[in-house]
Amino acid sequence: MVCVYFVTIIGCTWKPRRMALSGVHKDRGELRIHESLDELGTDLADYIAELSETSVKERGVFAIALSGGSLIGLMGKLCEAPYNKTVDWAKWYIFWADERAVAKNHADSNYKLAKDGLLSKQVPIVPSHVHSINDSVSAEEAADEYEFVIRQLVKTRTISVSDISDCPKFDLILLGMGPDGHVASLFPNHPVLEANDEWVTYITDSPKPPPERITFTLPVINSASNVAVVVAGEGKAEAVHLAIDDVGTDCPPLPARMVQPTKGKLVWFLDKPAASKLEGSQFSE
Repeated sequence: MVCVYFVTIIGCTWKPRRMALSGVHKDRGELRIHESLDELGTDLADYIAELSETSVKERGVFAIALSGGSLIGLMGKLCEAPYNKTVDWAKWYIFWADERAVAKNHADSNYKLAKDGLLSKQVPIVPSHVHSINDSVSAEEAADEYEFVIRQLVKTRTISVSDISDCPKFDLILLGMGPDGHVASLFPNHPVLEANDEWVTYITDSPKPPPERITFTLPVINSASNVAVVVAGEGKAEAVHLAIDDVGTDCPPLPARMVQPTKGKLVWFLDKPAASKLEGSQFSE
């Protein structure tokens, strides 16, 4: 039996993309809704590989910022054929959009998560191109040091610079989203959302442990050439609805809704459960 799924989202024009349902949702970027996590992972790998190829051709490098959570597992197909052989890994420069202020070998470390799930696989990433935070200093010092490192790489144009601000312009920033709508370590109703002068800042009171973290600020995220938000699971469906649909101005916007690239492209990678509360969504077999 062949199953065909159709979706209608208010304000969207849909087109088929491989096995995904894809369309543009008003000002909230492109939505790609997938039937399974396996399908989502394949589409995500295709997307990253295509951006890598384009960036290497245009700039000679690919500057990518990762996050933690389930995102790294969903990137796993990049370590498999054909991507492990066709991606120009030596041109990758890897950063973190947020990190926990813990040792690199700590279970809560986003670096450890990426190392175990991606960097330690059979992909020839240059070790000196992997820019993790200093885990031997305070969160405040780590944020300052990380911003300094990024500034040096902007000077050499390893990382591009925004043409409308002095912010770095990463080729791709990959974000997950929590059930509360947080992205990176930008949490709802937190003063860190107002940080506009720094590229990298820190918090010591994260509502989700561990409490001390560093994070890219919203201006840096919104200066990227490409931002992808990857969300899976029914437990995040309400946050997806609030982040994407037109919900009015009665409640403060979630951090995920504040991700609005100024000149870049925003893509949402969703599975069906995560997309289940989008306004007007109707799936039929």
